[in-house]
Amino acid sequence: MRHFSGLLVGLLLTAALLGGAGWAVQEGLSAAAASALGGPKSWTALGVMAGVGLLLGLVASGRVSPMAAFVPSIVLLAWTVVYALDPARATDLVPRDPSLPAALLQAGRGMGVLLAAGVYALVGVALFLPVLMPSRWAPRVRDEDYDEPDDGYYR
Repeated sequence: MRHFSGLLVGLLLTAALLGGAGWAVQEGLSAAAASALGGPKSWTALGVMAGVGLLLGLVASGRVSPMAAFVPSIVLLAWTVVYALDPARATDLVPRDPSLPAALLQAGRGMGVLLAAGVYALVGVALFLPVLMPSRWAPRVRDEDYDEPDDGYYR
């Protein structure tokens, strides 16, 4: 059950890293291009990026299932490897269909920026390192699991 919930958290983190961070980067870049830094668009972009960073930090450092970090790390690292081997094929995975919602298209442009800049490689490695820690895979031990020794003394 723990790994199933970790898988679900990993899928949500992957969506946040791809969609949320991609949208926030593109929103911030468009605000900077329009010389509107400090405006509502840039504050919204910074808020979304901070939220994604908070979620990333909680998964990387918390006592959740290692699957929560493994799923997005593999997605990001695999996409980075595809980009390194064949950039055209990797950028074809970015959503560009004009029939998609504008926010998703904007997130896709931001994904391309993060992929090309190597940010996804950096985050993928940072998320993969906690997966390698054996303590993350060990089951949690609760206080109720410990039996007190019966040595005849009343405590």
